[in-house]
Amino acid sequence: MSAGTNTERSEFFDGYWRRSRLCGRVGEDLIGQEVRVNGWVRHRRDLGGIIFVELWDYTGSVQIVFDPGTGDVHKRAGDLRGEYCLAVRGRVARRPEGTENPALATGTVEVAVEDFLLLAPSNPLPFEVGEGTDKVDENLRLTYRFLDLRRDRMQNNLRLRSRVCAFTRGYFTDNDFVEIETPVLTKATPEGARDYLVPSRVTPGAFYALPQSPQLFKQILMVGGFDRYYQIVKCYRDEDLRADRQPEFTQIDVEMSYVVEDDVMSLIEGYMKGLFKTILNVDVQTPFRRMEYWDAIDLYGSDKPDLRIPVKLADLAPVFEGGSFEAFRRILENGGVVRGLPLPGGASLSRKEFAEVEERAKKLGASGLAAFTFKEGEIKGPLVKFMSAQELARLKELSGLVDGDALFVAADASRLKASVVLGTLRLELCKARGIFDAKKWEFLWVVRFPLFEWDEAEKRWSAMHHPFTSPVLEQLSQMETDPGKVLARAYDIVLNGNEVGGGSIRIHDPQVQARAFSCLGIDPERARERFGFFLDALSYGTPPHGGIALGLDRLAMLLCGGTHIRDVVAFPKTQKAQCLLSKAPSTVEDARLEELKIRCVPAEDEDA
Repeated sequence: MSAGTNTERSEFFDGYWRRSRLCGRVGEDLIGQEVRVNGWVRHRRDLGGIIFVELWDYTGSVQIVFDPGTGDVHKRAGDLRGEYCLAVRGRVARRPEGTENPALATGTVEVAVEDFLLLAPSNPLPFEVGEGTDKVDENLRLTYRFLDLRRDRMQNNLRLRSRVCAFTRGYFTDNDFVEIETPVLTKATPEGARDYLVPSRVTPGAFYALPQSPQLFKQILMVGGFDRYYQIVKCYRDEDLRADRQPEFTQIDVEMSYVVEDDVMSLIEGYMKGLFKTILNVDVQTPFRRMEYWDAIDLYGSDKPDLRIPVKLADLAPVFEGGSFEAFRRILENGGVVRGLPLPGGASLSRKEFAEVEERAKKLGASGLAAFTFKEGEIKGPLVKFMSAQELARLKELSGLVDGDALFVAADASRLKASVVLGTLRLELCKARGIFDAKKWEFLWVVRFPLFEWDEAEKRWSAMHHPFTSPVLEQLSQMETDPGKVLARAYDIVLNGNEVGGGSIRIHDPQVQARAFSCLGIDPERARERFGFFLDALSYGTPPHGGIALGLDRLAMLLCGGTHIRDVVAFPKTQKAQCLLSKAPSTVEDARLEELKIRCVPAEDEDA
């Protein structure tokens, strides 16, 4: 008799013990019927001889009851402990009145156990598995990730992520896209973040690189005639980690031929609208707002502004230019800026809190921060004595102060620095004080980024996005004469202050690509060495094309209501790029290194 049809009890798991119903789906429709359930012991209580156990699987928990009248079955149940894996046979009954558990979907019923099989015991637990696990040290949870994954939250997060992937494939397939895999072992093209390198055994001294993105290959696919490509792809960057960054991450990669910016944006707006309806049953309004890069910096101090916060920065130059406060006047005369951050209700801050805000601004790079309060019709602050009544009235008008507000003012030679300092304070202060709508979903396109940004450390221009982004066509003539003024045909999609994707129309003209490399200090010989295969492809009738990459991890994190992408990655790394579960990275045997013709040089500082 096969395991699937066995009706005789056995001492090992076979068809007899296979579940007939999932734990979280044992309902009142089964009252009086026999069921078999499989799962883990989540909670155990012994009340006067009757043993109650919550048995858990990925659908939830059901209460199973061991009655002393079952003899040996009850006796064996006395040895059960947390996370023991069981197969249970019993009969479904309604819980006695007053003992229902509304926290469980199965809270009106229980399973009276007639027999059970211990499938696998568990070692003593390093922490209690359950929803209180969030309070356990994260490193401990990552070390025992297999236990952490049994939590309902992690189960729900990863299943939601799976649904996002399923919707993604359906959406792009329905829109005539072809899913194509690009290489994982590829050529190192050192431009941007550091590559992870992989030594080649068959070519000693040579290395592959793990891809930071499929950028060059997806553009080559456009040359190859695949008009519409997409891929859910792993990417790798050897860079410092943050809450929203991992050394390996997943992106939804998209490229299209014969398109302009509106085509890509419209496609992604349709994707987001469908995704949010499918996953959260939320109706997202399209088209999304669009905002130019410098408008975002000036108004919100960020190129990924959180529009749920109703506070905007203010240009206060008209207040202080020609005024009697010499420090601000000189900054403005030399081309600098004076900007302000109004804080609703901020007049109630204590003197200590104002000092802490000023100290925070200095840590962010500000030379100082001036503060004003507007209370009972009067503006107060250290700079008031330098200002006329007309200037104070203008300050109130431009910043939009109302009674009870505070105003923080920063002046700097750099328009970007002053705005970014205040933009960071805007996020921190407003979120700490609840000045935002946590229930809203605010999408935004940020467009017309600068094509290049100045790298002070290397004293050269670098690409703000990547070297293959097309400049605004009307500004081609400025690329060599005034590269800092050239704008890019780039666009980022922002959701609630998080960049969830970025893309651009690409350079398809080899001559324009050569000029872009020249602006970046990459001479023809070095360009050929790094990107020769790509430049060759670009010279064979490349169509105009563009695309975008969406961060799957970050998008799933936001849909789950999480704050860290480790919440939606099954086996993440720590901030030191270590896997605490597998103990990677690790050393390898000398014989392996010898085979690869690699010799390790000891670190100068062993403690480091």
